[in-house]
Amino acid sequence: MAAPLEVTGSDTEAQPEAVLAGVDGKAIQGRSLGQIAWMRLKRDKVALAGGVIVILLILLAIFGPLLVQSPLAYHQNLIDPTYNRPKTGIWHTGISADHLLGVEPGTGRDLLARIVHGARISLLVSFLATVLSVVIGVVLGITAGYFGGWVDMLISRAMDAFLAFPLLLFAIALVAVISDGSFGLSGNGLRIWVLIFVIGFFNWPYIGRIIRGQTLSLREREFVDAARSMGARNSYILFKEILPNLVAPILVYSTLLIPTNILFEAALSFLGVGVIPPTPSWGGMLTLAVPIYSSDPMYMIVPGVAIFITVLAFNLLGDGLRDALDPRAK
Repeated sequence: MAAPLEVTGSDTEAQPEAVLAGVDGKAIQGRSLGQIAWMRLKRDKVALAGGVIVILLILLAIFGPLLVQSPLAYHQNLIDPTYNRPKTGIWHTGISADHLLGVEPGTGRDLLARIVHGARISLLVSFLATVLSVVIGVVLGITAGYFGGWVDMLISRAMDAFLAFPLLLFAIALVAVISDGSFGLSGNGLRIWVLIFVIGFFNWPYIGRIIRGQTLSLREREFVDAARSMGARNSYILFKEILPNLVAPILVYSTLLIPTNILFEAALSFLGVGVIPPTPSWGGMLTLAVPIYSSDPMYMIVPGVAIFITVLAFNLLGDGLRDALDPRAK
């Protein structure tokens, strides 16, 4: 029986230089969390499609009004005075090379121009309301989760009260109470800021509860104990240690909160507490389409499809970001 070969330690141990060189001779490079998330997101074609649509909608809201007609321009020559509807086009919609989506019954205003200008109102209100909700929800949620005790109980009960608040009735009453010229604003400027305040201020508990739950878990982690043992103040731990670890859930749920706010703004405009006509908004267009839906369904379909595509795109992007930023995902 042959004796086993003796192998020295230098032959059995991997050399650091060889490991770093990799298989093909190239140096191995580490990936940051952002790079890993981007790799995962690139594989999700549905989320990428939603992101492309979102970018196009934002560009449309910014630059679109420069490319389309005025949404307030009347084209009475296109309207049949007998039936008070467009003379030409499929279903008498007035679709033509000059009016790609047709014209509004009764007035002849261009539907494409009104959709584009309405996108600016909807996205502006939803984005700013989301920012307001996120700021309030993150500050109160991280405070409640970190300190606990009576602070957590007080903030949690405030969340319950806000979630139970009849928001639609409050919005209608607030618009009726606030007179034109309040806070140095008037007209649509005042209405837009009222919408942002109502939607943003009363929707913060949704993200606040999520941040509170995440903070309850993070405050027991080793890096927080290490910061405390080194004498770090609570403000430093909250905003330098815990908050950076909450960026992923904040980003994901902010993306999912935007479509909810778009629907909320459309609902408030539909109820008559949105921007003042004739300034176009998607919800206001639906309101005007209700009496004439039976004779001209296209006027309701166009803003309805615009709302549907926008909400769907943001939801697809939000779901993709949630999967990409989940550290437990494969």
